[in-house]
This record gives sequence, structure tokens and C-alpha cells, in this order.
Amino acid sequence: MLIRQIMATRVVAAKPTATCTSLAQKMLSGFVSGLPVTDESGRVIGVVTEFDLLKVLRKGSAGMASVAEEIMSTEPICLDAEQTVDEAIDLMTHHHILRIPVVSKGKLVGIVSRADILRAFVQEEFQEFETTADR
Repeated sequence: MLIRQIMATRVVAAKPTATCTSLAQKMLSGFVSGLPVTDESGRVIGVVTEFDLLKVLRKGSAGMASVAEEIMSTEPICLDAEQTVDEAIDLMTHHHILRIPVVSKGKLVGIVSRADILRAFVQEEFQEFETTADR
């Protein structure tokens, strides 16, 4: 199975100039633990995680004025959309990461999470019913 078959194609990426405060707000509102950082052309140039923000907080609230390009990892781990799910699992387990940006021709096209991978392999064993019984 290929990454492009299971990845989420709706992705929020931070600009390099995004402040830590706005990064934290986006992570909290989107229930994600990290965001890819892209340049103007959509190329992934880094990743900011909750851990990066926690490190900034050691400097106190003034540290939250820092911007993404100052705190991001500059060698982001990415997958190509044509790579396999097995390759994603290897990267996730080796590097202990939750989600990986997906690129095609160097541009961000999606993101794949551990939940996406599990969802692709797990068959639901539950049913939902909507009843119209009079009350």
C-alpha cells in the first residue's frame, strides 16, 4: 500500500515567520502535536512540534515571540507520496514520531499519521443504527 492511498490531503503548514504563540494556538485548535513549515513554493523546510514549543517556554513567556524558523527542526523527515506504508512505519517507529509530512516533486501534498496507518488496516467490527421509533 502506498502513502498516497492513505494520507490526509488537507494539511495546515506554518510559515517560517509564524510566532510560537500562533503555532501553539493552531496546534491546540487542530489537536495536532506538530506542524510542517513550508517556504512560499510549498517545499517543507522544517517541522515544529509541541516539544519545540516547550523548550521555548523555558525562556518564559517572552520566548513565545520567537518564530518558527528559529525553533524548527531544519532536517525534517518526510515521505514521498509513492513510498510504502511499511517505509512510513519504519520511520515512525525508529524516530518515535506521530506524523510525517508527505511530498511529491518536492512540494507538500499531505500528511500521514499513525492513526491513518492503523485506520487503513483495521476493519470495523461495529455497526451504527438510526432508529425512527416513536417516542
